[in-house]
Amino acid sequence: MVPSILLKLAAATALLASYIEAASYNGLAITPQMGWDNWNAFGCEVSEELMLGTAQKIVDYGLRDLGYRYVILDDCWSAGRTPNGTLQANTTKFPNGIAHVADELHGMGLLFGMYSSAGIYTCAQYAGSLGKEKEDADTFASWGVDYLKYDNCYNAGQSGTSKITYDRYFAMSKALNETGKFIPMLLFQTPFDSRKGRPILYSMCNWGEDYPWMWAQSMANSWRMSGDIYDSFDRPDDRCPCTTWDCALAGFHCSVMNILNKVVAFPDKGRIGGWNDLDNLEVGNGGMTDDEYKLHFSMWAIIKSPLIMGTDLRAMTPATLSIYSNPAVLAVSQDPLGSPAYRVWRYPAALDEHGQGEISLWTGSLSGGDYVIALVNAGNVSRVMNASLTDIFFDKSSTSSKGPAAEILQTWDAYDLWQNRMDDETALVILNGNATSSDTATLGGNNSTAGTESTRYNSTALSYEDGLAAEHPALLGAKVATIQPKGVLEVEVPRHGIRLFRVRSAGEGRDEL
Repeated sequence: MVPSILLKLAAATALLASYIEAASYNGLAITPQMGWDNWNAFGCEVSEELMLGTAQKIVDYGLRDLGYRYVILDDCWSAGRTPNGTLQANTTKFPNGIAHVADELHGMGLLFGMYSSAGIYTCAQYAGSLGKEKEDADTFASWGVDYLKYDNCYNAGQSGTSKITYDRYFAMSKALNETGKFIPMLLFQTPFDSRKGRPILYSMCNWGEDYPWMWAQSMANSWRMSGDIYDSFDRPDDRCPCTTWDCALAGFHCSVMNILNKVVAFPDKGRIGGWNDLDNLEVGNGGMTDDEYKLHFSMWAIIKSPLIMGTDLRAMTPATLSIYSNPAVLAVSQDPLGSPAYRVWRYPAALDEHGQGEISLWTGSLSGGDYVIALVNAGNVSRVMNASLTDIFFDKSSTSSKGPAAEILQTWDAYDLWQNRMDDETALVILNGNATSSDTATLGGNNSTAGTESTRYNSTALSYEDGLAAEHPALLGAKVATIQPKGVLEVEVPRHGIRLFRVRSAGEGRDEL
């Protein structure tokens, strides 16, 4: 009897795994990708030293073991093409070549990302890949590249309809999948069919032009849905002229709130293997307050945007490290259900110095029957906000012909996902190198360090999926409230801040959490 059950369970697990991989066109980005990119903090000031030095910090600070595994070299690495047309690196910036950087990163258990543009030139006017997709994909594969960020500058007018832009970006997608070079599977990579080429995560960066969220899922792992972010919470900028998703000129210098109010129309277009990309994270670059950075990081996580750090990790403050290192928020980002949160309601609120102000409620489904709830206060003053079960489960009620949804009549426990944030003292110990690798990425249970079980996590040792199934305390947050049937969760939310909760059925066996 037992062996029969185990066989059925194994078969069901294998079927689910095959379904998940099939949902991704290349078997990658089963959850939103995580890593670091140099552009926001360094622009064109790139070098081998910067890439490898930052990679070492990612390892030393425990960020790799939290899931930040892609180290992405952005624009300005190139010295054009050789006489035979092959891309070549700037030998002053990269004296040992690009393949050397890839090899070093792989040796650290990290993955290597690179940059090009679906245009004649890159945005910094280096050689682009338009019309050279096959040659450049083969070059990237030969260098050991695991990730391609593919931009939209100097596209020779090949835009204006979804079909034109699809064809331009599909050319590189096809080329990446046909590199034809068998590479033994690297640490942390998904198994792949070598007949399809090297597994290279494909990150489209076409700024939302021609609505990529409508068509990119079958040929890319993520797509930018807006103009470039800058380190501002809500300041309007004429260079980011649009405030809605239907935008003819994406621009740049788009604030956090500007981007959120664009993606709100289509968060559901992100799914396993293909995600809405809200752009790299600005946390740590100095233009926002701590509460604003917490909101920025939290919202990117619950909407399932890629989480690509964009700050100088060599100069991080304890507060910055503690935001990037919050496993309870990361567990929402990496939740195996892959369901982005959506906005339930939005109202105007006290205006700030930029004439901006609003409050909103967001909710989303998580694996195991849990939900994530975000109360967002983008107004100018702290205020009490509330979320009723009727609001939280609005979609279920609105589609029911039998009265209130069953969830509204249940009791729920609310777990604050920032309550167990790493304190500055602990973060400073890590930044100063006075903690060992095992200290900075401990796993509760067999490998736990006293006092860290609820704040630190090692997803290399135990995946987020398995950790959630095991109800690891670092992934759940701290229980702070119980919501009675037809009840309301009421909390104070700081100015330009967020209160973020995992909501769980208050069923048998959960009181001890």
